[in-house]
Amino acid sequence: MLTRQSMRLPQPAILALIYAIWVLVGASLLMLPLSTVSQIRWSDALFTATSAVTVTGLSVVDTGSAFTTFGQGVILLLVQLGGMGLMTFAVIIMSSIGLRVGLSERQYLREEMGLQTLGGTLSVAWMIFRIVVACELLGAAILCFEFVPEFGWKHGSWQALFHSISAFNNAGFSLFSNSMMNYVDSPVVMLTLSAQFIIGGLGFLVVTDLLIQRKWRKVSLHTHLMLIGTLGLCIASLLVYGLLEWNNPNTLGGLDNNHSRVLALWFEAMTPRTAGFNSLDTSELYESTTLFTMILMIIGGGSTSTAGGIKVTTFVLLILATVAFFRSSGSIRAFGHSVGQQQALKVMALLTVSVFLMSVSLFLLLATQDGRFLDFAFEVCSAFGTVGLSLGVTGELDNTGRSIICAVMFLGRVGPLTLGVFLANKIPPKVKYPEGEVYLG
Repeated sequence: MLTRQSMRLPQPAILALIYAIWVLVGASLLMLPLSTVSQIRWSDALFTATSAVTVTGLSVVDTGSAFTTFGQGVILLLVQLGGMGLMTFAVIIMSSIGLRVGLSERQYLREEMGLQTLGGTLSVAWMIFRIVVACELLGAAILCFEFVPEFGWKHGSWQALFHSISAFNNAGFSLFSNSMMNYVDSPVVMLTLSAQFIIGGLGFLVVTDLLIQRKWRKVSLHTHLMLIGTLGLCIASLLVYGLLEWNNPNTLGGLDNNHSRVLALWFEAMTPRTAGFNSLDTSELYESTTLFTMILMIIGGGSTSTAGGIKVTTFVLLILATVAFFRSSGSIRAFGHSVGQQQALKVMALLTVSVFLMSVSLFLLLATQDGRFLDFAFEVCSAFGTVGLSLGVTGELDNTGRSIICAVMFLGRVGPLTLGVFLANKIPPKVKYPEGEVYLG
């Protein structure tokens, strides 16, 4: 599957290369006359393909009107591959047609899924596939109750399938020009889509762990932290969005009744952590809410999920590490487990690389584009978290701006640590040096 020359590259670099190849393949398919209603530019196709493979959802052209059904199908395929994981999909295809899944393929699959060992990687891949298919088909079936009466069986079923796959993979691509704003008072659409991207954002390992163990005490530390962290973020989001936007005449306050307000509040509070759909005009949010949304986009969803960001578990470990420091406990502990020093260092490295990436990208946008600081900062956070929400500047970017956002989307999906692993010398030191003291603060 891979050449000897490619084997010299670190595994994260190989994964990045595979994703880059699929971006180019997707862009080439979108450039075909069969894919578009009218000819689009190469930069449009490349941006759309990058956004689809990285399951972001940022768009420079309207997906529903610019692309034919074939073109929309290409986007949906890229979303599915990017969300489930390219190596996961490749291993499933290889095993289903009887090809041997070798050690190298298992190693790349382990890297993509964030597993610690090679054991059980193939069974985990198949479990992921079953979860994805079951959730997407169930979501599409429920959405048919809303879309089929409105658009008819053929078009309505396609709308249901497209939005179900897009939602479960936290992609945020919609066939409607204003996303889901027309369905803000539809419980079927609002609740189904939000359930899709919440489950997809938890992470495949968490869902698998819950299905196998079925008891709170037996699930792993990762599952504990992920569920508690997700619940806390959901509650905080509901409270902040409710307090800040309930009386905003351009968002929640402009809706006709409390029923629509509650549905919109729930949907808008859940979507920033990488879903990318919106039921309200994001550009009309108060600046305080916009800042909070940016924080949620940076945090993102769960590891081994369809979501981006620094991940919920990273955010929780940062809090636990801060608490441990002030308590002078010397170790990070949670749910009867302790977190190793290597994991703590990885958290700090991930945060440092992420902040550096977003800062450099924002600086480059401000230096090359005309616009507001807040708009570009929001765009960078959305691209890094592979969210897809925008304040409306995506389509106004020139080729340089698009290239910057594409790079941020790509690195946000493949993983900020990929660059660090690629550049780092992984040979451990053989000499242990004496500890020195550094004064901080």
